[in-house]
Amino acid sequence: MAFSIVTWNINSVRLRLPIVLELLETWQPDVLCLQEIKCPNDQFPSAAFKKAGYEHLAVHGQKGYHGVATISRSAFTSEPEPMSFCDSGHTRHIATRHKIPGVDGTALLHNFYVPAGGDEANPDINPKFKHKLEFLNAMLEAFTGNLAHEKNIVVGDLNIAPSEHDVWSHKQLLKVVSHTPIEVDLLNKLRDDAAFTDLVRQHFPEPEKLFSWWSYRSRDWAVSDRGRRLDHIWSHADIAAQLSGVDIMRDARGWLKPSDHVPMRAVFG
Repeated sequence: MAFSIVTWNINSVRLRLPIVLELLETWQPDVLCLQEIKCPNDQFPSAAFKKAGYEHLAVHGQKGYHGVATISRSAFTSEPEPMSFCDSGHTRHIATRHKIPGVDGTALLHNFYVPAGGDEANPDINPKFKHKLEFLNAMLEAFTGNLAHEKNIVVGDLNIAPSEHDVWSHKQLLKVVSHTPIEVDLLNKLRDDAAFTDLVRQHFPEPEKLFSWWSYRSRDWAVSDRGRRLDHIWSHADIAAQLSGVDIMRDARGWLKPSDHVPMRAVFG
């Protein structure tokens, strides 16, 4: 039996609830991971999700900023586990435990919203970029340390487009935060040292261009197509072996009141 996980930076879950419900009706995933929900836990629209058949919610939000939520058709196999990175006070992570078809035991699904990093790719003068690098280093420490024994899946807005084929112009974006060498090298080190497989690239090998984000500043995003792949789905090898498909819902960028990110789905089994 197939099992699907969708990740989506929704850029305010209350503002965009109609298109989230449209996604659930269209794709009917087993699990939906949202980032940048921009609301505290008690203002999350839980009733709408439960009415749609998603009765199990793990929400880690805060007022006006950041926040992540994982919603599921079936019960989590343990209590949700939010983790703090860099002691920033931001709500950027929640972990839930699930049974994946064909995988022994359970998998720990990590829903991340990595800091964007501001505009200047210099940690000495830009505290937001420094925070981003510290956050990634904390992820590296966790996944090569106390989480190394787990069967991990990482999804979410990691705010880095690592490959030249993950951006509309490698040359023009080399000095733009999200594609600078210092970020890319650190993200690649995290992926490799923690033995993760990039499931999106497993399904869509390079050099195919892949994007999951298009700026609101573009007058016609579809025509200019100046996108970046900032959203990711990773897993360890035994889970990656069960992958049967990946989808990127590009059309969602053109929906009414869209997020600047689009949903991505991984199907297992």
